[in-house]
Amino acid sequence: MRGVTAVAALAFVVASLGAASGSAAPTQAPRLFGEVGPEFEISLHDAQGNRVTKLDPGTYVIEVEDKSDFHSFHLEGPGVDERTDTTFTGTVEWTVTFRDGRYTYHCDPHPSLAGSFTVGNPSTTPPPTGPAPVTAKTRLVLTAGPAQLITLRTAAGKAVKTMKVGTYRMTVRDRSRLHNAHVRAPGFDRKTTLAFVGTRRWKVRLARPGTLRFVCDPHASLGMRGSAKVVR
Repeated sequence: MRGVTAVAALAFVVASLGAASGSAAPTQAPRLFGEVGPEFEISLHDAQGNRVTKLDPGTYVIEVEDKSDFHSFHLEGPGVDERTDTTFTGTVEWTVTFRDGRYTYHCDPHPSLAGSFTVGNPSTTPPPTGPAPVTAKTRLVLTAGPAQLITLRTAAGKAVKTMKVGTYRMTVRDRSRLHNAHVRAPGFDRKTTLAFVGTRRWKVRLARPGTLRFVCDPHASLGMRGSAKVVR
């Protein structure tokens, strides 16, 4: 009888432990949903469809649907820098951890296509300073086409927003006879022709502060343009 009692007691303990472990199921991270395109529209919503304006700090799963091959969805802020490529269409999923501060989501080729939200108590967090200016040691890549898109990035794929005075090596990729690639800056003005498709390598000398502009001449009014600030 003692053996039977011991077995029954052991079975009770095992069952109790199983029930306890079952009641401690891990909590799923909240989900957010981002969209960009197919027209000039970008958004970030919660599971109830509300636009995201303020969140609690913590880990979130973000599902992004990129509906256009001339937009991107770029999410950045304290400790977070995720994006889709401009030529990508489809759905991606990111797991990110937000902390106190301000976060933005935008389209790299079209910076005015943007939104933002705060996490926690941003009043105690200094405002973001933005990316550091690229220097003349940075190799640049200017791409025009094949879709209705022109971009200026570093060789590592980062969008160029601010540049320091200096002489740069720029790889120019013109991918369509419908487009051209035209760069204008103080003391520099060079472009490819509409008939040209291929790659060119330019030495771009930025001698003084100002604005570097890159554009497809026939389609500038349709959004095929961009700029970077040149500083000392």
